[in-house]
Amino acid sequence: MKNVTDSFVSLGRWPSAGSFGFNTDILATNPINLSVVLGVLIFFGKGVLNDLLDNRKQRILSTIRNSEELRGGAIEKLEKAKARLRKVKMEADEFRVNGYSEIEREKLNLINSTYKNLERLENYKNETIQFEQQRAINQVRQRVFQQALQGALGTLNSCLNNELHLRTISANIGIFGAMKMKEITD
Repeated sequence: MKNVTDSFVSLGRWPSAGSFGFNTDILATNPINLSVVLGVLIFFGKGVLNDLLDNRKQRILSTIRNSEELRGGAIEKLEKAKARLRKVKMEADEFRVNGYSEIEREKLNLINSTYKNLERLENYKNETIQFEQQRAINQVRQRVFQQALQGALGTLNSCLNNELHLRTISANIGIFGAMKMKEITD
């Protein structure tokens, strides 16, 4: 607690302008550094994330539209099937004496095939939505991985000085040479 109050007291003793120095008080400098880093991340990362989410939203919406069109076609087929069913019922009344059992069988087959078609279309719609969602998730993962890799490479390049860089290259050349010698002896 004494360090915190000392840092506030020392703020009052700073010269007003014209001097430059390093503030070694960790409690006073970390919030500033964190706020600058968070500000930069939010500013630059927001656009990429918004673009990814907008693209994903458009793909999902187009998939839903396609599914709705398929659903509309299925409903139209169902209406045609119902009309055909009504026709079959009228024919059943006419031919009740001669072929009642055969007409019933045709009606059931028609209904079953229509429901199977509807189920198949519903399954197709669900599979398409799941596929698009998984693809969008994979694209987001890939973008995040690429950005993390670029950040890591940037950090690595900024941390390497010439001496460390030359030592790393020499070590890799040594490893490569040892691998070549092993291939030659094998």
